[in-house]
Amino acid sequence: MSELSIGEVARRTGIRPSALRYYEEVGLLPRMPRIGGRRRYGVQAVRMVEVLRFAQQAGFTLDEIRKLFHRFDAKAPLGDRWRSLAEAKLRELDELQTRIIGMRRAIEQGLACGCMRIEDCTLAKSSADTRAPIRTGRRTRRSVA
Repeated sequence: MSELSIGEVARRTGIRPSALRYYEEVGLLPRMPRIGGRRRYGVQAVRMVEVLRFAQQAGFTLDEIRKLFHRFDAKAPLGDRWRSLAEAKLRELDELQTRIIGMRRAIEQGLACGCMRIEDCTLAKSSADTRAPIRTGRRTRRSVA
């Protein structure tokens, strides 16, 4: 069957029709032709949604998925596009893992502290010199780790 309704694509992929319309609206999926005022999808659309869902489960943002589908050199094979995005995502996950480990250590130190009053706590004082500032939109804050 080459022409599927939005409901059939939703059923086959496990997502809501509203999500399909949204993905089309934001440019992740191509605009589908309409027959009698209704969207008609080819079987390729089902495959694109399956790839999109896989990428979401792997932690890719919609913008990163859009790059996978559309924003690389048209001559670059999908495998090369995937490799490029996947390697960048792995670096991002490594950085996140390092941050999480530091956060975990700080929380564990806090749990082991034993101070009865915050004014007596030496954890914040001893780590104040080793903390790097974290840049946010308007001001600089110091990290806990």
